[in-house]
Amino acid sequence: MLYDIQQIRADFPILSRTVYGKSLVYFDNGATTQKPRQVVEAITDEYYNTNANVHRGVHFLSQQATELHEASRETVRKFINARSTNEIVFTRGTTESINLFVSSFGEEFMQEGDEVIVSVMEHHSNIVPWQLLAAKRGIAIKVIPMNNRGELLMDEYRRLFSERTKVVSVTHVSNVLGTVNPVRELIDYAHSQGVPVLIDGAQSIPHMPVDVQQLDADFYVFSAHKIYGPTGVGVLYGKEEWLDKLPPYQGGGEMIQHVSFEKTTFNELPFKFEAGTPDYIGTTGLAKALDYVSSIGMENIAAYEHELTQYALRRLKEIPGMCIFGEAQERGSVISFLVGDIHHFDMGTLLDRLGIAVRTGHHCAQPLMIRLGIEGTVRASFGLYNTKEEVDVLVSGIERVRKMFL
Repeated sequence: MLYDIQQIRADFPILSRTVYGKSLVYFDNGATTQKPRQVVEAITDEYYNTNANVHRGVHFLSQQATELHEASRETVRKFINARSTNEIVFTRGTTESINLFVSSFGEEFMQEGDEVIVSVMEHHSNIVPWQLLAAKRGIAIKVIPMNNRGELLMDEYRRLFSERTKVVSVTHVSNVLGTVNPVRELIDYAHSQGVPVLIDGAQSIPHMPVDVQQLDADFYVFSAHKIYGPTGVGVLYGKEEWLDKLPPYQGGGEMIQHVSFEKTTFNELPFKFEAGTPDYIGTTGLAKALDYVSSIGMENIAAYEHELTQYALRRLKEIPGMCIFGEAQERGSVISFLVGDIHHFDMGTLLDRLGIAVRTGHHCAQPLMIRLGIEGTVRASFGLYNTKEEVDVLVSGIERVRKMFL
């Protein structure tokens, strides 16, 4: 397929706006992606024409809204190749998906002294929930170290396992280093020890094909807003046999079958984990976003972004004083860097005045910053609509800022 970048960019009206009189260059896709008009129009259309609470109503609009909501679940199922829609739980995002899992799994399967294995490159949302469980239950958190290239040390990973290891919870792609972790290898070894695995797919799902059956992931989580969909919607995929074993995360409407003051019986999957009115408009937006990237082809997106990232790495390395963090063999479309002694906040602020949107700071990965011996970085993260011309604008902008600090 011909990758028609101009047609793609035309689908994103925000890309044609100006910032401080400059054409917007949006390189903050790791934080959130922009939305194509197809997604926004689907959301608007549902609010105007089909808005009604789902599942509970017998009237026409409720039936229509329910059909759209459950069709969205099927779209997600197909996109990640889950076996059943029973395995697709809608949440408010990756963070809530992880919190749901930690709460339910920890309550059912973890006691004082039991262990979870995470990696040194985790986002805070895959660290803090485990720390909360540690404070409540007395579990231990073990950390997979990495080498100076930003690659996990697999021998060390295998050594972390003990008879108290109950679960592994790791990121698919680092939101700082861009490292694509060998998740299939991580999963295979954990399974050989009888241990289930959760994969944080927030930074992988927008950039590469993901097949949860091929990975053999027990749980996989991601957010809609990272893959060109709306904010406030996410997915927890879980193998049905695991979801059946987990207790509900929250109580209330929709997740029940029968309630009396003596006893409550819970609803079937996936509704057992979906208390309250879901964001049924948002799930339509997510489905439309998945349809959008599917129409381009995830393999095509992956190839295009790989070429763009390699070009950006080459160009950035031409800049004197440039220090890029993360040189893993397998890497995604994220580049974190510092230039000389220029503070990341100063660099980001001055690039912003040139119309270039990048992220600065610790990127919700402070333990990784400690490992790297720095406070923060500038991060440029690419999406399917970015171009080499925009990379050139970034490079020119960095050069301009660098000269100001000479």
